Amino acid sequence: MLVNNEYKGGENFDLCDVLLKGRKMSFHQKVNFFSDFLKGIKVKKEMQHLRCITSAADREVSVIDPNSGYVKSMLMFGSNNYLGLANHPYIKEFVKRIINRMGVGIGGPPLLNGYTILHRELEERLAALKGCEDALIFSSGYGANVGLITALLNNNDVVLHDRYSHASFADGIKMSGVRAVHFPHNDVEELEKYLTRINVNESKNIFVGVEGVYSMDGDIAPLNRIVPLCKQNNAILILDDAHGTGVMGKTGRGTAEHFGFEGNIDISMGTFSKTFAASGGFVAASKPVINYLRFFARSYMFSASLPPTVIATILAGLDVIEKEPELIAKLKSNIEYTANRLTDLGFECNSLTPIFPLKVPQGMNIREAAFNFHQRGLFLNSIEYPAVPKSQQRFRISIMAIHKKDDIDKLVTAIEEIWDEFKQSRMKEFLPNRFKKALVN
Repeated sequence: MLVNNEYKGGENFDLCDVLLKGRKMSFHQKVNFFSDFLKGIKVKKEMQHLRCITSAADREVSVIDPNSGYVKSMLMFGSNNYLGLANHPYIKEFVKRIINRMGVGIGGPPLLNGYTILHRELEERLAALKGCEDALIFSSGYGANVGLITALLNNNDVVLHDRYSHASFADGIKMSGVRAVHFPHNDVEELEKYLTRINVNESKNIFVGVEGVYSMDGDIAPLNRIVPLCKQNNAILILDDAHGTGVMGKTGRGTAEHFGFEGNIDISMGTFSKTFAASGGFVAASKPVINYLRFFARSYMFSASLPPTVIATILAGLDVIEKEPELIAKLKSNIEYTANRLTDLGFECNSLTPIFPLKVPQGMNIREAAFNFHQRGLFLNSIEYPAVPKSQQRFRISIMAIHKKDDIDKLVTAIEEIWDEFKQSRMKEFLPNRFKKALVN
């Protein structure tokens, strides 16, 4: 059996090594080997996942320090709670009233006993939000993507999707057996070439899958070019707007509103785990499409309905988005401020979405840097290899409407200092020993 010594022997050991070695191991060898890997990174203080939060989700949270065991206050820059709805007083009071009226659970799937008046109200409001005829609610965003793909697409069809499509979309493709081709990220010219080629072959149905806001890079799909292209080629557009709903557009209706294409998206998918800071997902489309999904999307049919507490949370969140437009304005202001500060440091930034990928330089130990941020009281998410290529390892910063300018200034100062420390350490590596001693002295 493999022991800690094998882990400690590799300086650059990472999850990819675990995956590769795991394929050649028995069940017990595999889990024990991974256990040793986790112990190793904990000893080196490189484990910044599964940090336990003891307070409400807000701009500042209380976190149990995994090294000391003590609770510390941290500024949250790792949450998709973009508008700060997770701890909004109106939403909390609204949910309390619904609990008194409807209880806390249902105990059944939507086609049987799991469909309440609250669910129907939310579906109608989501359809209106997306400029569609109808909508249906899934228990998770993952289930929404898998459900719509496996129900609507089959092996006679073709789906063209962006290379950066979410894992749930990719899993739906695998399950459905549909012929799939991915095109380079946001490359409309390549998409057009594929569409022209497929039309010549007279495929049964052509689907195009893109995301409104891409979660790893924070950039957006050029819907102003993609929507007309799909219509010209009789392709059915599926828009995953998980990170765009509640954020993009003047009133937060999403990426389609941002481009002025409301009501022109064939199928819109979204989640409740981002702006609404809850859980669940939805699909909005024409009534015939939604009715079909109700009976053929297996992740809808065979999952328990979201409880009244969650449905109430989303309904109240929609109220807040409609009644407090200043939240979206504040978010956009914070996004612009962050982009300007990071641009001054030499980072390439967009100023449209609240997601800022902070790519680490080649040679920087991302786990050590993550620990450094943690010690400074800054909660960031680190995305490391093999989730992304080694050259694309990054921290993903998420900006919220409830952040203060001082919060962002503290973050930017920390980034500048951590990056400067890395540059100085790299410089020392290439100096002769006599100069290294002089720097120490």
